[in-house]
Amino acid sequence: MKIQWLYILFTAMLFATPFDVATYNVENLFDAHRDNTEYSEYIPGYHGWSEKMAEIKLNHTAEVICDIDAEVIALQEIENQRVFEALKKRLKRVGCGYAYGAITHKAGAPIQVALLSRFPIVHTKELVVSRHESVRNILEVTLKIENQRLTLFVNHWKSKSRRGVESKRMAYARTLAKRIASFPVDKPYLIVGDLNTNYGAGEKLSNRLDDTQGRLAMQSLLHTVVQGRDVTEADMHKPHHPPLHYDLWWELPYSKRWSHKFYGKRSSIDHILLPYTMFDGKGIDYVNNTFRVFHRAYLFTKKGYVNHWEYKSGKHTGRGYSDHFPLIATFDLKPYRFEEPKSISAMQEGSIEKLYTVGKLQAPLQLKDVVVVLKRGSHAVIKQKPSGKGVFVYGAAESLKEGEVCDVVVNEIATYQGLKEVLSLRKVAHKGRIDLKPYYASIGADRQNEVLRNIEGIYRGGYLYMGHKKLPIYFKKPSLKPKDGSKLKIFYAHLGYYKRLQLVIYSRSDFTVLE
Repeated sequence: MKIQWLYILFTAMLFATPFDVATYNVENLFDAHRDNTEYSEYIPGYHGWSEKMAEIKLNHTAEVICDIDAEVIALQEIENQRVFEALKKRLKRVGCGYAYGAITHKAGAPIQVALLSRFPIVHTKELVVSRHESVRNILEVTLKIENQRLTLFVNHWKSKSRRGVESKRMAYARTLAKRIASFPVDKPYLIVGDLNTNYGAGEKLSNRLDDTQGRLAMQSLLHTVVQGRDVTEADMHKPHHPPLHYDLWWELPYSKRWSHKFYGKRSSIDHILLPYTMFDGKGIDYVNNTFRVFHRAYLFTKKGYVNHWEYKSGKHTGRGYSDHFPLIATFDLKPYRFEEPKSISAMQEGSIEKLYTVGKLQAPLQLKDVVVVLKRGSHAVIKQKPSGKGVFVYGAAESLKEGEVCDVVVNEIATYQGLKEVLSLRKVAHKGRIDLKPYYASIGADRQNEVLRNIEGIYRGGYLYMGHKKLPIYFKKPSLKPKDGSKLKIFYAHLGYYKRLQLVIYSRSDFTVLE
């Protein structure tokens, strides 16, 4: 009788709430069995992919999942049922097993989505988005958590690479929205996974991807709350038609809103989306301010890059984990508490001068009537007044055009070697064009982020000599650097700062050699 009582107590402790739900794109967990559906670099016997390499990848994936230790975890990029079962056995062997699991079975697809759970699975369903083998199914799983039911939709939408136009993600969102519309309005569910769409309303599609007239699948069809503020009772404490979904990225400071990097650019393409039923005080609710990105030192390289699974010079090296970081959120049977959020994400209005008074932004800052004084590639110098300070936009000026006036929202700033920079910016309104002459500085200017025009001097030893004045000069490409003693006429120069004030020349069209 004592043993039976202990078993009941242990079971109650095992399934006690609160509990964590996670999502993790593991980056191609393949086995070493040939199925003829693999990506070419995962065909056994080629590119260094072997039984040994598959074991290393399996161990690395299990290591991360064990460290996350969530009661429920959604997985993307699992090859098939065979490797999924191998993963479950590995997790059990190292002491962090899952009694329940489900995976999709899309015929011909190289990868599937799956879910591991320590709660019983009472229902599974595959939502077919398209019959085409490259279009992954959505996995629907219903769990029994104490006396409650919770449904999860595990997603892996089409990426933006390889002709990944937005209509392909629309197909996933439309399928999901149709299924949700068939539910009772008070049904609790979660949308999790890699949606290959950034949070918020600020994502702008390139012409190459925009075949939907600017409409975005997640925002337009799943109706994510995008006001840039935390959830309120008025927003989420009652049902809406169609249902709203709260994107948990809003709870984090802007600098932490990323789980993936693509060509060095941070992105938030992994998501946990919540309907109002996760805030209604009934059954299972979200625990406020528990959303986080899972980081461990081993998930970064020594240089601070994402420690993704390494495929180098056409071969697998056996190093690394995934190009995504996992996301985690906590849920409970206790009612959601509306309280002061950790991250105040309400939009503020300010000035470029204000950017120089702070090290980091605690909330997005709207700048009105910004003038683009110089634009080179993805970099720019912007001002609000001819006599006012300028600020350098680093790698985030794709949407800007030189000479235009616009309103922008600044999400992130930094100071690099003394230079004030905007690292993330979104244009929200175009207001026309303007004559830039009043916005250029004279040769005597001594503050960073000014733009100088039509200056002449002698280049020698990394300096431009202009009569009795000299300034360090930096050419963005070494091939632009002229010979010592050359007389230059510079049409455009950015007065930047790298430990000291210096002239920055971006392109060959910005100067000419006179002698």
